[in-house]
Amino acid sequence: GHGVMPSIVCSVEEVLDMGYVLAREKATSTFEIQNTSTLTLRYSIQLDSLSSTRDKDQQRLPSFITSSLQRTEIVGTQNYNGLSVFSIFPTEGEIVAGKSQDFIVTFSPDHESLYYSDRLKVVLFGKKIAHVIHLKGAARDHPMFVEGGIPLDVPIESLAVTLPVSSQEALKEGNLQGPVKSILLVLEHIEGENSLVPAMTELKVGAIRTAQFASKKNVEFSFDNLSLLQEKGFTIGSVKGTIDRGQVKCISVSWVPPADFDVSN
Repeated sequence: GHGVMPSIVCSVEEVLDMGYVLAREKATSTFEIQNTSTLTLRYSIQLDSLSSTRDKDQQRLPSFITSSLQRTEIVGTQNYNGLSVFSIFPTEGEIVAGKSQDFIVTFSPDHESLYYSDRLKVVLFGKKIAHVIHLKGAARDHPMFVEGGIPLDVPIESLAVTLPVSSQEALKEGNLQGPVKSILLVLEHIEGENSLVPAMTELKVGAIRTAQFASKKNVEFSFDNLSLLQEKGFTIGSVKGTIDRGQVKCISVSWVPPADFDVSN
């Protein structure tokens, strides 16, 4: 007899990032698995979010309590409706020797979150894990977003649908756009020989490609109250501009302490 090792090649190495999607819309992506062995491979696709041991694993304290704010959770935010935010088709079958199979990944978030994630495993013959792909995605309620700086939230959220206080107040006041989100930028300026070199960081402004605004090819953005920022020594790299749908633009933010700046404050 001949002993044969099953082997595959996947078009996605480690991470499949679905990018930004408008909440309650869908996005799809495709990857391919090729059977490079000389025998027919019987496969199944498994998601960690559907694991039978997931409830037991969730009883542990989250990493942002035990260690740091580093986002290390494999299975991140899940949908409020109880359905998996990521789905795969097909989930099982056979790949003949030398042939390939396409797989469709659907990302369908039902609320806003930056931390949708899961892990996909390609299992051969019901026991051998042949390939692992980390799935990522983010959802926004509005087709334009701004991000950057130090996270002000935690990577694990409750699945209880409750509005924060700021959201409740905004709704009472009739503000349909919801509360204003805060971003914390930290710029550290070190005095010395190069004291004139400004401290630098950046913001990211993006526009989501969505069917709701298919006719609009780009969106406009601008920064207000710049005079007050300039008095404090801050400079914005691009005060206004346009962004194409599906694109993200990095905007530099710099700071040089003004002449009357008191280091002790």
